[in-house]
Amino acid sequence: KELGYEEGKDILLLDASQEENANKLVELGGKLQVPFLVDGERMMYESSAIVEYLREKKNQN
Repeated sequence: KELGYEEGKDILLLDASQEENANKLVELGGKLQVPFLVDGERMMYESSAIVEYLREKKNQN
């Protein structure tokens, strides 16, 4: 919420401890590591990069 995104509206959070979500994480990114952001074709793992990306994206809108 600090960046102005709302879960369920702007962003979807998945629990990686659930097998189905963990499998999808590995399928998409090649490894079981969180956090993991997917935005279209863009994928990233590093939390600081994710926060910066979301901040920049929010400022563009």
